Amino acid sequence: MKRIIVIPSRLGSTRLKEKPLQLINGKPLVRWVAEGCLKTGEEVVLATDSERIAEVVQDLPIRIIFTPSDLPSGSDRTAYALKYVEADYVINYQGDEPFVYKEDVERLFCALDEYPVATLAIHDPTAYDNPSCVKVVLDENQNALYFSRSPIPYMKKHLSFYPLKHVGIYAFRRDVLMDFVRWEPSTLERLESLEQLRLLEKGVKIKVLLSSNYYHGVDTEEDLKLVAQKLTFYS
Repeated sequence: MKRIIVIPSRLGSTRLKEKPLQLINGKPLVRWVAEGCLKTGEEVVLATDSERIAEVVQDLPIRIIFTPSDLPSGSDRTAYALKYVEADYVINYQGDEPFVYKEDVERLFCALDEYPVATLAIHDPTAYDNPSCVKVVLDENQNALYFSRSPIPYMKKHLSFYPLKHVGIYAFRRDVLMDFVRWEPSTLERLESLEQLRLLEKGVKIKVLLSSNYYHGVDTEEDLKLVAQKLTFYS
């Protein structure tokens, strides 16, 4: 099976201006992501609407595909890139997630041998009451039952397994991704502003792989400061 990683990255950002170009320890955020993905040994594609974003990674051995600026999500950018790149399995590695681990990428790709979609989660009690952090609950086979910005599950008593913070990195079989972006946004997706709920409402199983690695996406100035500290040791 042909495998690729697509990094969707757009210049516009509502919470952090020109987020992909924000410097972290002297290096643009999107370059941290691109270099991390290249270290996995997989083929890497950048799907972007910006020449400026492309410029900061153009010396790297990745393919750059320019996408329309009006595409609504990273999944749509990833699907757009697949019009020009052959792949059976694809990982949408979001351009604001600077931490990349070869072993987790491999696990995601391997999960697609059995499941149509796979993603990651980590145990993180600090995420429970934070609506910016998406939580996930699982069935007994570690398939996603639901994702929410609300604190789920309701913790009437302490359980070390929960809460689980969703890490927004997705692995898709190609045909499933192409179907996904053709479907209209679903009811729960619109309510929660979480596109993965569209898959669940259509009955598509999402395998959730638990990771003990550190992940933290960048959405705010506070995230930039925290990630800068962590990347000092990561790199």
